[in-house]
Amino acid sequence: MELSQLEVFLTVARERRFSRAAEKLFRTQSAVSQTIRKLEDELGEPLFDRSSREGVLTDAGQTLKEYAEKLVNLRADAQEALVQLRQLQKGKLAIAANEFTALYLLPVLTEFRRLHPMIKVTVQRSLGSHIPDDLLRHTVEMGVLTYDPQDPRLRSIVVYQDELTFVVPPTHPLASGKQISIRQLGAEVFVAHIVTSPYREKVIEAFRRYKTPLHMDVELPTLQAITRFVSMGNGVALVPEISVQSELARGELVRIPVRELSFHRKLRLVYRKEASLSHAGRAFLQVAEAIATERKGQYRFLRDR
Repeated sequence: MELSQLEVFLTVARERRFSRAAEKLFRTQSAVSQTIRKLEDELGEPLFDRSSREGVLTDAGQTLKEYAEKLVNLRADAQEALVQLRQLQKGKLAIAANEFTALYLLPVLTEFRRLHPMIKVTVQRSLGSHIPDDLLRHTVEMGVLTYDPQDPRLRSIVVYQDELTFVVPPTHPLASGKQISIRQLGAEVFVAHIVTSPYREKVIEAFRRYKTPLHMDVELPTLQAITRFVSMGNGVALVPEISVQSELARGELVRIPVRELSFHRKLRLVYRKEASLSHAGRAFLQVAEAIATERKGQYRFLRDR
């Protein structure tokens, strides 16, 4: 039983005559009759009372009519839903990010939501090391990473370059310095993130290499808590620049270059290579590329592979 057969059946039922149904369908009356006969043979039931010239439905025909209308309407609904997806009038986009990489998403999501307010966006918090697996399990459609996952099944686009930034409160004795040496930090109290990372290990190694004590006496669970705590006059911190742009602009924190500490990292949008991105996913990449073109600087849109 095919939808095309049901459409012929519904037209005959609506027009009450095979001849009028044939005219509506731009087919011959014989072709319409053959389609109905084939449908009746498949179902094992007569659908029209042949003793009547008005195309009266049998009980089986009446029952089929109810279901046929539902099926045809469901197909129309499905077609309309697909049109809405193509036109970005509906749909969803799931992205995995950690606390740091989610900061990149904020301006991109702002523009994306302005352009496509009907798309539901979910940013799922995940450890960076888990995001490639989240993508391959189809838990999310995209992820934001600070490293190249080196998996041939994933595609990577560099979208932002960040650097580790040394910040102090405006009242700190070092706040007026143009540039300082790592050896000037041996007596400072560092406020650190409680979650270890490769960059934390690089910082520890740098202090060790320059034979400078590193006092990480306070550990906090979020970047926001660290920057807030330091701006209140409690110690100093090394944090991603993207996480303190607002505080630096408002003068709540002061950035000081440290000669021996120059750590950059690239943020990447990553997604499954073989999978077709959803319409929402493709639109998101277009927005990310447009923002990189407009803002330049740390924003970029470079396909690695």
